[in-house]
Amino acid sequence: MSTATVPTVRKGSAALVARRTAWAANALFWAAFAVLEGVNHGWLAALLAVAFFIAPDLTFLAGIRDAHTVERGQLPARAVPYYNAAHRALVPLALIALYTVTPFAWAPIFAGLCGWMAHISVDRVFGYGLRTKDGFQRR
Repeated sequence: MSTATVPTVRKGSAALVARRTAWAANALFWAAFAVLEGVNHGWLAALLAVAFFIAPDLTFLAGIRDAHTVERGQLPARAVPYYNAAHRALVPLALIALYTVTPFAWAPIFAGLCGWMAHISVDRVFGYGLRTKDGFQRR
């Protein structure tokens, strides 16, 4: 029985630069799509795009009571499941796919999902990813 290990990506390595560049392109795409939806479908679509762009970071509030007990850069353990759920790219991507194949059509929801994907992509560009159960950034 062998154990596979995940290779670590060192700061400044070509893989890290490529990964962040891909996330940057993704961030530009989803942000542009969210803006386009806001322009095409009015203020409510724009409002939801902005709200969904901001909302994933509101998961920090789940651990605000324990904020004084953690190190700098650490998220309280109580907030980690909420933070990780809101920062998994597959969640809004799956909802976008579901939106496209169902008869439900309300443009502000799609704009919001685009804003959510833009948020996750921007986080990844700057090195913010999912957290360990202790609240530290995964490496």
